[in-house]
This record gives sequence, structure tokens and C-alpha cells, in this order.
Amino acid sequence: MGVVANVRRGRGGRVILAATASALALVMGGVAMPPAAAAQTAQGQIDVNIPAQDLNAALLTLTQRAGLQIAYEADKVAGRRSSAVQGRFTPTEALSQMLVGTGLIFRVTGGNRVSLELAPQSADGAIQLGPVRVEGEGGSGRPAPSTSVLGTLPEEYAGGQVARGGQVGMLGNRDVMDTPFSQTSYTSKLIQNQQARTLNDVMANESSVIVGTKGGGRNDFWTFRGFSVQPYLASNSLNGLPGMAPLNYASTDYIERVEVLRGPNTLLKGTAMNGMAALGGTVDLVTKRANDQPLTQVTARYMSESQIGVHADVSRRFGSNKEFGIRINGSIDGGDTPVDTQHAKFGTVAVNLDYRGDRVRVSADFAHQWSSLTAPSSTITINGLRGVLASLTEVPKAPSNSVAFSPSWAEGKHEITLGMVQGEVDILDNVTAYAAIGKQRYKATATDDDLYLLNSSGDVGILAARFRDRTDVLSLQGGVNAKINTGAVGHTLNLNLSRIKWEYDSTPLSRAGAGAGAIIPVGTLSNPIFPSTPVYPPDEDILPAIHNRSSSIAIVDTMSFMDERILFTAGVRYNEIEASSFQFSGTNIQSTTYKSSAWSPSFALIVKPSATVSLYANYIQALEVGSVVGNSYANAGEIFPPYASKQYEAGVKVDWGSVTTTVAAFQISQPDALSVDDPAGGLPTLTLDGEQRNRGIELTAYGELADSFRLLGGVTFIEATQTKNDGGRNGWRAANTPKFRAVVSGEWDTPFIEGLTLTGRLTHTGNVVALNRRPDLKLPAWTQVDLGARYSFAGPWSDKPITFRFDVDNVFDASYWKSPHPSAGNLMRSDPRTFRLSATVDF
Repeated sequence: MGVVANVRRGRGGRVILAATASALALVMGGVAMPPAAAAQTAQGQIDVNIPAQDLNAALLTLTQRAGLQIAYEADKVAGRRSSAVQGRFTPTEALSQMLVGTGLIFRVTGGNRVSLELAPQSADGAIQLGPVRVEGEGGSGRPAPSTSVLGTLPEEYAGGQVARGGQVGMLGNRDVMDTPFSQTSYTSKLIQNQQARTLNDVMANESSVIVGTKGGGRNDFWTFRGFSVQPYLASNSLNGLPGMAPLNYASTDYIERVEVLRGPNTLLKGTAMNGMAALGGTVDLVTKRANDQPLTQVTARYMSESQIGVHADVSRRFGSNKEFGIRINGSIDGGDTPVDTQHAKFGTVAVNLDYRGDRVRVSADFAHQWSSLTAPSSTITINGLRGVLASLTEVPKAPSNSVAFSPSWAEGKHEITLGMVQGEVDILDNVTAYAAIGKQRYKATATDDDLYLLNSSGDVGILAARFRDRTDVLSLQGGVNAKINTGAVGHTLNLNLSRIKWEYDSTPLSRAGAGAGAIIPVGTLSNPIFPSTPVYPPDEDILPAIHNRSSSIAIVDTMSFMDERILFTAGVRYNEIEASSFQFSGTNIQSTTYKSSAWSPSFALIVKPSATVSLYANYIQALEVGSVVGNSYANAGEIFPPYASKQYEAGVKVDWGSVTTTVAAFQISQPDALSVDDPAGGLPTLTLDGEQRNRGIELTAYGELADSFRLLGGVTFIEATQTKNDGGRNGWRAANTPKFRAVVSGEWDTPFIEGLTLTGRLTHTGNVVALNRRPDLKLPAWTQVDLGARYSFAGPWSDKPITFRFDVDNVFDASYWKSPHPSAGNLMRSDPRTFRLSATVDF
């Protein structure tokens, strides 16, 4: 059987040598390996006889015989000669012998992959041949589970759009094949190449998530595995610290990884701060830190209708061993959007400082982002007026995307300031202690002027109002991770203590002018004619609204058997919750407070019949602070008890070498709410009644189908059902959840123009029920097509790349309702066709 060495040239002259079998290969560690590689894997050593010669040729020969995948910069190898290698060696021993006298060293990055680097030099120019840095490996041939958050991130998977793993809450960084949950970690390369401006742009790649609006609005809303998510309820984490991700429209300009963990995760991350916060899944954002190589990068960008912006990314490392690092990101964008009368501004400043010693690692992040959007509303309420809903036989058709859904004087302004510090200490080689503290403040000023459907003919009106609110989050956590062996069983022990305080304060809604509180007719959906700027009363003071606190302690043991082919995780988190709700009537303050505690156990199992196949199953809970009943109900201010939701999930992950696929089947159940009408015509009452049960199957895939073609996407099937209720709704389909959703994207490096890449993404979402009370009232299915291209070439003044990117979102300007709003019956409209252009230059 013949063996062929493939040579790939990456960006910036980076060469990757990979050995593959021409007819049949054994899959090992995610890379197709020739017979020689299979032999050395089984026996540990191979016979090598490679004479001294040009280093590039010697490396090529070694990849053919040893099955190594070697990555290096072409200019680092040019003109160097290898040392002779003769005898019986392991592949890495052979490579080490070959590099003697070349001034190069290598680093094992996982499996059979290595990277060449220049050896460090002393002050007098002598080469210091320090120890070769090797990442620890588990029995699968991949990096072993790491308890470190501040250490080396999991490497990129084939194609570079997704990483090989990510942080799994308190369990630390883990390879995806060693993670008993469904997870995808999107890289900064994907963020940059997709011109993702906010977290919503990245989440658009998820088949399990429907994003409310990518273009901005008053608030951020998703549905995640069929359950509503409100990021501003502190549901997401930053560098593993719960509640510290920016609370609204998080900027991705200073984000290195977007790590999506699907399903409930109370054991892993602690109690969610409010209902509808984290049941379907959560996201961890990893900030950018300084790399070993200096970086000075500037991106100029344009987005239709006339938004222009610039983003600068600068980093340096200092010290004799480059132990100190600083990375600064700053950006500003502004201009008119494709929606009539809508004008947007968005700015971000972020700084990361880090220190990496032999046993101590410390990182500090500070960020400030602000935004403003005129005419921000993109929702219509179809169940806001009594009698209207009953008369509806169908939901009105969504109007053109360019039609403004709120007047030009309406606004939404957001400002976020956050800071966090985290550190790790290796107490022993197998014991690491960590701690983190963070605080953020979110402030908003907005008008509350959603459109209300007035009748079945499609007439609409607005209820002009203005408010200001403020959210403060304080999050702390600490813990210890340890690895020990008891006989043939390995243990990874994790102890975690967490406390989070979430305080939401707001002004009462300030109604405008005479007849305040009345809905003003403004025409039809397709042609609203808004009144002139109203006169609001003077601003009122911000008053407390909802204050929640949660403290918890968790312990987890991951036991490994049979050379880590079997991993069993068992753990429990004890939670103490305190929630307070405040209601104001004139100068009177009424408050409702409760305290509660609960245990949240979890179990997970991984069985790996081979190095490239991982079977997993888990049982995990979501414990959420009970939601507070809103002002549109007679029992406003009531706090529901904590939600204890459960998930059962099983799946299989397969690493095919350069493509990884996951099939997951899950069931999640959550207590449901029912709106009960008042026979006397007063406000309805919101009560807990039954539960919503979502059963689904997810299929995801990512990687390189070929050297020039990359794949990313997935499909999700969900059956969302109302069960165990007293309102006659058993078996009814639950609202806001499509039975089928697919998101599939691809990138193709064209052979006819070097450096040109064509991209595309297809998104299809099935129909959804608009309201739990009206299973016959459905929103139609919709399909969106996004297309793009990018072109990279070496700059005329250096070898550093220049990249132009051009994308068109919603190419056919499809107009539809996507309804991810947490209040069923509040419909969110699609984003208009948008052109995006950018140019990135490295200096």
C-alpha cells in the first residue's frame, strides 16, 4: 500500500506536512495515518535512516515514515540542514534528533501533530535548548482534560472555524471527544471571516438557536433548544466566570472563542439568575490575550445602508520569557441602516493584561461598550388587546424589512462596563487552585413603543412610553482541581464555590402627554404613520425592581477506566437562592422575598470503542431563580418558586480525521405558565400550570471535507409539547419552537484565483405556534440565504497578509416572523438584506 505525503501551504507561508495512506488508512487521533504510523503507535518505535540533507526534504521524509503532521513557517526552515537520523526511535525522538543544530525546537500540540518554533536565545546569542513542550495526552491520543482555564486554549480543528474543545464549566478545558455534552467552540478566525460584529452574528451558525435580531434593538432574545433565553439575565459567562458576559449585544471584537454548551448546566456553572435564562444552553466567551508574536492589525469596515467603522487590535508580550502580555481592542461604527429612519452607533474598548509563570497564571479584563439605535423596535404584539386574539384566523404577513416598526424619535441606548480578574496556582503538579471575581454594570435608556395589533385587518397602534433601567452583576468563584490515581482508576476531582448577585433596577414607564396610557392608531403594518415626538414628563429616579442572589458549592469526580476509554462523571451542586421583587404605588413600596435551597445532581458517561468514536450520555438539571410576574398581569410582582428542570441526553461523536460529526438525542422539561383571563374584564393572572417538554435530535458537523472546502452546520428536530396541565392543553404543541431547523455553511478556496474564498450559508426554520393558547395560529416557515467572498494576498511592503471580505446577509431580502421573544405572541421581524465589506491589514 503506497504512502503519500500531502503538503499544504496555509496563510502567511505556513507549511503543513501530513502523511496519509493512498488506499487504506487507520484513523488515529483524528488524522489518517499510514501503516508505518500504525506500527509505531502499537510498538512505540520505528526504524529510521534519514541522512543529513535540506531540512525541508528531511521533514517530508519523516512525515512519510512516522505519520507526523508537522506545521511550520516556510522561512524558518529555508536554508537549514538537518542532522542525520539513524536507528530505532519514536517519531518525536527522531524529529528531535533531526533538529539538532538547526536552531529549531518543536511542540507537540496533540495526537500526531507538532509545530516547529525557533529555539530561544540567551543575551549573548547562544541558543538555549530548553525542554520540548509536550501537551499531556490521554488514552485517545488527544490532549488530556485540562483543569487550567488560563493555559493554552484547545487547538483549532481542521478548517480553523471550530476548536477541538472548550471549557466545560467547572470541569475546565476538555477535548470535544472527552466532553459528555453537546458543545461547539467557534474560533476568532470564524468571527473575523464572517465579519461577526456581535455575539448574535456568531450564534446565527447554530441550528439549535434562533436569534431575535442581529441588527440591534432594545433587548437581546434567543430561543435555545426551544426554550427562551434572555442574555441580559446574566445567563452567559466570560472566561468561565458566570454572569460576566456583556448583558446585551456582546461585542466580539475582543473575543477569541465563543464556546456554546447546549442543554442545562447548573452543576457546571451554577444557578441561573432568572427564569428563561439558561435552560436550553449557555455561552462562554473567551477574551483575546497577547500571543508570542507581536500583533498590530487594523480593520476598516462598511455595512449598509451607510455604516462605517474601524477596529484596531494590538498586542505585545514583555519579559525575559515573555511572561507579561497586553492586548488592546478598540472599535467604533456608525451610520444609517437598511431600515427606514434607523441610525446606529456602536463602540467598544477592551484591554486584557496577563501574566504566565511556571506555576502561576493571572489575567485581568476590562471592557466598555456602548450603542444607540433610533427606531429600534422590531416586534409586534398580537395578544396585547382583549378580543383581538380571538378574532384572528391567521397571523398578518410580515411587511417589508425596510419598513420602520417604530418612529424616528424612538431610541434604544445601551452602555456596559465590566472588569474581572482571575488567577490560577499550581499547588502541586497535579493540583491547581483558582479564583475569579468580576463586576459589570449595564445601563439602558429606551422607549417602549412596540406595535400592537388592533384588529384582524392588520391595523396597528403604539403605546408611547419611556424608561431607564440598570443592571448590576457581581460574580465570584473559586475552587481546586486535582488529578489522582487509585489503582487502575484515574480521578479528576473538581471543587467549586460560586456566588452571584444580580440586581435589576428601573424607572416606572413614563407615559407621554394627554391621554397617557392609550394606544395610538398609526395605520397598517405595511404603512405605519407615526405621530410627532411626544412630550414626556421629567425623568424619575431609578428604583429597585428585582434583586436575586445565589450561592453554591459543587463537587465533581470524573473517573477514568481502561486507559481513558471509559469516563464516568458524577457530581452535585448545593444551591442557596434569595430573590426579591419590588412594586411601587406612589410612595408606597411593596416587596416580595423568598429564600430557598436545592440540590442539583448530575451524571455523565463516555465510552470510546475506538480513538475516533465517543459515545456519551448525561443527566443534568437546570435550577433557575423563579421569574417575576410582569406588570401586564393582576398578580404583578409575584415570584414563582425556583424552576428545577431536567435533561436526559445521549449521543455519539465521530472524528473522521478532518471532519467531526455529533448526533445527540435529548429531552428537556420545564414548568409552564398559563395566563388566566379575568371574567370581569380586568387583567389576567399568570399561574404555573403543567410543563413544557422538548424532545429533540441534533446533528452537527464541522471540519474540512477537502483541503479547499470547509463545512460547518447542523440540523435540529424538536417536538415541543405542553403536558401535565389542568387547562386542557395536554398534547398541544408549545409556542416558539420549530419542528425542524437547519443551518449549513461552506467555504471554498477557489483554484482559479489564489487567495480567493467563496462562502455561503443556508438557514431554514420550520413553522412555529405563535401562542400556547392558540395552537392553530402559526407563523410560516422561512428560509434565508447568505453569500460572501474574501480575498487574501501578501502586502506590498511586507509578507503580512491583507484581506478583503464581502458578505451579503439575506440575499433575497426574505421578510418573515421569527418569534424568539420570551413572551409568546410578541413577534420579531427578520433582518433586512445587508451588505458588509471590510479590509484587514497587519503591520
